[in-house]
Amino acid sequence: MKPTPADKTPQQAECVIVLDFGSQYAQLIARRVREQHVYCEIVRHDVTAARIRELAPRGIILSGGPSSVYEPSAPRCDPALFQLGIPVLGICYGMQLACDALGGRVGQAHAREYGRALCEVLSADTLFAGVPQHSEVWMSHGDQVDAVSADFVPLAKTPTCPLAAVRHTTLPVFGLQFHPEVTHTAAGGAILANFLKIVCGCSGAWRLEDFAEGVITELRRRVGNDRVICGLSGGVDSAVVAALLSRAIGGQLSCILVDNGLLRKNEAVAVIDEFTTHFKSDLHVVPAEKMFLDVLAGVTEPQEKRRRIGKAFVDCFADEAAKIKGAKFLAQGTLYPDVIESGASPDGPAATIKLHHNVGGLPEDLQFELIEPLRDLFKDEVRRLGLQLGLPERIVWRHPFPGPGLAVRCLGEVTKPRLDKLREADAIVLEEIERGGLMRKVSQAFAVLLPVQSVGVMGDARTYDDVLAVRAVETEDFMTADWSHLPYEMLAKISSRVINEVRGINRVVYDISSKPPATIEWE
Repeated sequence: MKPTPADKTPQQAECVIVLDFGSQYAQLIARRVREQHVYCEIVRHDVTAARIRELAPRGIILSGGPSSVYEPSAPRCDPALFQLGIPVLGICYGMQLACDALGGRVGQAHAREYGRALCEVLSADTLFAGVPQHSEVWMSHGDQVDAVSADFVPLAKTPTCPLAAVRHTTLPVFGLQFHPEVTHTAAGGAILANFLKIVCGCSGAWRLEDFAEGVITELRRRVGNDRVICGLSGGVDSAVVAALLSRAIGGQLSCILVDNGLLRKNEAVAVIDEFTTHFKSDLHVVPAEKMFLDVLAGVTEPQEKRRRIGKAFVDCFADEAAKIKGAKFLAQGTLYPDVIESGASPDGPAATIKLHHNVGGLPEDLQFELIEPLRDLFKDEVRRLGLQLGLPERIVWRHPFPGPGLAVRCLGEVTKPRLDKLREADAIVLEEIERGGLMRKVSQAFAVLLPVQSVGVMGDARTYDDVLAVRAVETEDFMTADWSHLPYEMLAKISSRVINEVRGINRVVYDISSKPPATIEWE
């Protein structure tokens, strides 16, 4: 549902495109561009120069990637794009690719750089205008540009990388060996802003409201007089999708809640209340706990859990949808991180990290046309959009919840007794974090029931019960995340309450791993 150049608003006409070479940061680059109020889309790395000319972007950004440009199978871009006269910014692998295509040489670095490095600006014009001469940048590379042609001039260096930034003298081509899109690069935002506004000439007039109005217009055109079905899960994403569709097509929307027994405590009741009183929507509730428990019986492998849950969900959904006359479309709350982590994006060669319920469980013979109006948004953008659409804050700021629900937080076999145990413990974790005033600061918090038992003592008796892990993270975009430094007193209260109030758990541990290398969910 992306607009063609002729359909774009004046704000969208300032589009910048990101060519995706497989970097997990490609979506983050797009997010940083949007933060500068410039519309941004991600496209395949092998898009032709002719197609780029049709798109008429104000600028092109070449993302990083895991390959080496001198490998025969390395992904490459159409070299003609450098001759279009459109400003190009190559980041990490993208810089190496640009320099290699324009007469430079790339090789293995004498000293690989992973992490923070001190960058010294050599030329403060254009890209580095207003940037401090010395600042920290974030490096992540084993290769680097060894030499450039006489057409390039160096703009910055680090102690081990003499060509940390370069500029072509006759073409509007720039390169950065470091990553300006990550928060660890102190002046990254200023550097990107300089590229967008000084080099590309963007005015920075795009707003998220423009996205919403564009999607609403497109939804009305695409749906016509047909009916759309939206699956509700209790999470923020599906709620925002429902609100967006409600604004676009009103009474043509039917919502289905599959009560699969995998939801958080009191979640089904809350969803039913919200979507019958707030939205007054056509809501269908499918009681399916037994069905889901049956298909999950004996299954312990995480991806298999997700596949079975996805299939069971679609089966329930299809059965209920068959009762709704005129239903042609199925709406889902798929987000950018869902797409990139599933390796399902048609826009790039990124590898699969985990199979997302929203994008991984649908059959090829699905009888509905799929609508994913949030597919190009990050979680923080979805929250902002929800508030703009009039959703109450209690919905918008609800912590994210995976499509497969508690099944991927119940490690090992999924049974009703284990789910009930996990549900009670999870509710305690969230209650204490909310009571401590940290629900906004903590991006996502939940409990994980481990398939591990440990020895304990309760009263004068020996116990051999389950172990519960508590996970809490802070993140801007859910592509990377740091573990939350919850107060010891809060952790102690959580542990005490869980062990005393939830029968069958005698030990609580706290997960202090960040993403990467860990993911936020355990499965």
